[in-house]
Amino acid sequence: AMVSNKFKKLLLASPLLVAATAANAGYDIKISDEDKISFGGYIKVDARYVDGNIGYKPFWIGSGTKLAEDASQFNIFANETRFNMKYTHGEVMGFIEMDFWGGGGNEIVSNSAHPRLRHAFIKYKNVLAGQTWSTFMNTSAIPESADFAGATMGLVFIRQGQVRYTVGDFQFSLENPESWGGDTANDSVPDVVARYNLKGDWGSVSFSALGRQLNTNSGESETAIGGSIAGRIKTFGKDDFRFQIHQGEVGRYVGVAFTKDINTDGAGVEKVEDTTAYLAAYRHYWTETLRSTVLYGSAEADYSGAESSQWSVNLFENLTKQLAVGVEVGQFRQDNLDADSNYAQVTMKYVL
Repeated sequence: AMVSNKFKKLLLASPLLVAATAANAGYDIKISDEDKISFGGYIKVDARYVDGNIGYKPFWIGSGTKLAEDASQFNIFANETRFNMKYTHGEVMGFIEMDFWGGGGNEIVSNSAHPRLRHAFIKYKNVLAGQTWSTFMNTSAIPESADFAGATMGLVFIRQGQVRYTVGDFQFSLENPESWGGDTANDSVPDVVARYNLKGDWGSVSFSALGRQLNTNSGESETAIGGSIAGRIKTFGKDDFRFQIHQGEVGRYVGVAFTKDINTDGAGVEKVEDTTAYLAAYRHYWTETLRSTVLYGSAEADYSGAESSQWSVNLFENLTKQLAVGVEVGQFRQDNLDADSNYAQVTMKYVL
């Protein structure tokens, strides 16, 4: 974003030290030695063609339904566009971010879209409180993709309210509980996450453990435990390999609505779901600004029999430091429904 000349003069005339800098992370305005406001985000425009018997939503999710017959659809949209603001005062930091996946609008007149809260948290020293990515999630292991989140089936992908404490390479958090598929009215015990981060010149790897109390519709309480290993490893030059492996009773934490925490069979028997999910992605730089990522993600649930996978290959080029264009082809498949859809997507992203 550009700061008007009038605004620049007003800032420079102030007795306070004021500086505005533009970078990929956004724009910083230093108000004093302790106070700084940062603005960031990006504008992203996508054109997508889908052909197959799985309906496409804002991005591929595990709970998609099989269409009666194959369908083809073309869309152009900019809903992923997002904006964030960070205010820092000494050791206190507040952060808020929104995008436009909040629903609303139509494709008849205006294509309007409601803003949606993504992040809203306060951080003081080693304590974070508010809504943000779960501590169980490793964001550095998310591959670069034109599709919103890449192979969502293999990802831990969840934002929620939490209180997190970080000490060195260890993180502990109490997070919002939700017995998806069960009795959510009696979710009285927070989810507990413990994580260890290992970092070096070679990259980073996280080891996470998740413990929860889930409530069934029949009034029973069940203990659910799961684990995750995820990371980003530097290989040759600027290339990197990203991976995630998740195992256990992780339910709603994995695969963007892939499977419920508690599933019920035809006889009405309830059981905590056990899930195995993984993702592998390799990014190769052809030149300093031209790169490709090939990825594959898969998830399988034991009790319900749900099984989904996604693969894609893309090519991105930075036209400028802040403007990138890309093209991607891939397939989303739900094996338990014997259904799949192929897609092709072109994207343009301008980082503020």
